[in-house]
Amino acid sequence: MLVRDYMTRHPLMADPDMPVVEARRFMGENNLRHLPVVGEGKRLLGLVTRQTLLVDPGRLGSLNVWEIADYLSRLTLKDVMVRAEDVVTVEPDVPIEEAARVMVAHRVGCLPVVEDGAVVGIITEVDLLAQLMKMMAAGTPAVRATVRMPDVVGELAKMVAAISQQGWGILALGGAPAPKKPGYWDAVVKVRGVPREQVVAVLSQVEGHEVVDVREA
Repeated sequence: MLVRDYMTRHPLMADPDMPVVEARRFMGENNLRHLPVVGEGKRLLGLVTRQTLLVDPGRLGSLNVWEIADYLSRLTLKDVMVRAEDVVTVEPDVPIEEAARVMVAHRVGCLPVVEDGAVVGIITEVDLLAQLMKMMAAGTPAVRATVRMPDVVGELAKMVAAISQQGWGILALGGAPAPKKPGYWDAVVKVRGVPREQVVAVLSQVEGHEVVDVREA
């Protein structure tokens, strides 16, 4: 699962001389939250977001209404964009979990995807959440169970074996370190077409495992 497979290809982009007023309208009409600013050959020059298009009121404090209107009309994207050297980017062959790590580390909502200096796509926090939904089969009716187990080799295999022995199929499977319990792992498994009570009964019999949550989802 690489960035190139889940990014928005050929995203809408803007010229650095686009007026800010026009950019606001353009982003609103196209429901955009991030807009790469590019030059010749789609070379990344900067990035604007809805936040960067907001004008600092401190700049306008000494101006009258006519001067404010004139000032705003002359603002272009190159005046307000985050410069390319400060934009966090990613390459298309990076795994999506690494892209997510970078976004979290830098506290940004998107990553322009750059290849050979040119913008070829963009991946956002919404794109990553959409893939999480798919990975966990969100929206598909099933029994969803969270099983807490020791974080050692072979424990997950025990849970999977218990399910397989019943002839059940696993719709989705994921996991993460157990919150506030070092040394344990919470595995989330979704099983379709099986009553909730049966899933609980089978998973509860696995030695050393605890079913901490189960629901139909």
